[in-house]
Amino acid sequence: MDALSVLLQNVHLFETKYYRLNGTGDWSFSMDRQDCILFYVVLSGSFCIDVGDEIRQAKTGDTIMLSNSHHHRSYAVNHNGNSATSLDDRLANCINNTLDLDSGGDANVSVILIECKYDKEMVRPILSVLPSILPELNASSGARFEVVDVEIRLLTLESQRERMGKTAVINHWASIMMIECLRTYIESLPEATDSWLGAMKDPFLTKALTVMHDAPDYNWTIHGLAEVAGMSRSSFAQRFKDVVGMPPLTYLTDYRLRLAARYLRLQQHSISRIGELVGYASDSTFSQAFKRIYGISPKAYRQEHFRKLINKS
Repeated sequence: MDALSVLLQNVHLFETKYYRLNGTGDWSFSMDRQDCILFYVVLSGSFCIDVGDEIRQAKTGDTIMLSNSHHHRSYAVNHNGNSATSLDDRLANCINNTLDLDSGGDANVSVILIECKYDKEMVRPILSVLPSILPELNASSGARFEVVDVEIRLLTLESQRERMGKTAVINHWASIMMIECLRTYIESLPEATDSWLGAMKDPFLTKALTVMHDAPDYNWTIHGLAEVAGMSRSSFAQRFKDVVGMPPLTYLTDYRLRLAARYLRLQQHSISRIGELVGYASDSTFSQAFKRIYGISPKAYRQEHFRKLINKS
């Protein structure tokens, strides 16, 4: 399994929502979404997306992923600059997942908007190094665009029917779109980059990342990871730190504890078993390591998450 696959195997999108937006005339809207990943798929026409530090024009055939844009504005290409109306309440009340953005005039765009929740702890390292707007997938992307095109067709078909497993299917298709956008972005990174995702393209470091994510419970050492990477111990340690931004064992500890936090939230294993799954030989060492990062014990973390779920329901 390659490094990106193992990196994403515990990254899951959920509560995916799907909308069809039709714009006519000089329309404009703003959105403010917390802890969401958004996808815009342009079926026809073109429009602009403004996230504050970047403006992107999207056109027919483009698929754009917004990874870090809690607040952004979208508007018709010929927009006159008037203030944008909030789309948040209108989406909650739209009929049949379709919303007409009508300000008079001719139809100028038809867009699919996909909104997904995500596990903050598992996705945080990835989102922290991504641009707010990822490079778009479009027809010039060749086979990549064909993959996304099939996904959108299936997503559209699934959203129009009421069948068992509908929510699971839509969540999975959204996850595939995210993976396609991520790998296209990583493949486009220059050789010299300050993003740790560049390690995904490094022929040596990618081997070490793969085994750390694939077997976090193993007693990895710098020497063992260097052997996997096919490098000397010192060269590996320095190269990993230069590219990823932290020493190998610091990265491993961070991943182990984020994974442990996920297991605690899922409540599928005992705390002792979770400690074993992420490479800790005793409950006390696991609890101490977890508390150093999260400020509370694994037991308290699980109880706090459970209380939040009860209050939310």
